[in-house]
Amino acid sequence: MANKRPKPEEIVLKLRQVEVLMGQGMSRLDAIRQIGFVEQTYYLWRKQYGGMGVDQLKEPKRLQTENEQLRRAVSDLTLDKLILTEAAISLKQMGCSRTPKIQDTDPTVCSTITLVGSKTSQKSWYPLQ
Repeated sequence: MANKRPKPEEIVLKLRQVEVLMGQGMSRLDAIRQIGFVEQTYYLWRKQYGGMGVDQLKEPKRLQTENEQLRRAVSDLTLDKLILTEAAISLKQMGCSRTPKIQDTDPTVCSTITLVGSKTSQKSWYPLQ
């Protein structure tokens, strides 16, 4: 059975243990061996978690979750803007007199839109991802 990877909280506590042992006069290598890890692992952990407290470990996860929510909101709003722009272009092409003002249209994106009461579909172009 494989060894379990320690949680970030445990890693921070082990880094603190090494600092305490070094403060008591023990050499760094001996302190690292005493907590039960190899020197390379210690330096990797120190690079990732050095100077962090246990309470600071939760902040990156919270920021990542918030970032995902904001990205979803931006993509939804962008899609809404794109749909409205395409509808406005279609209305303008059909000759409607009450067409809203259109800004920032990208002529390289392809989408098909069918207006209510129209027998044909209108096409506009935008880049595919």
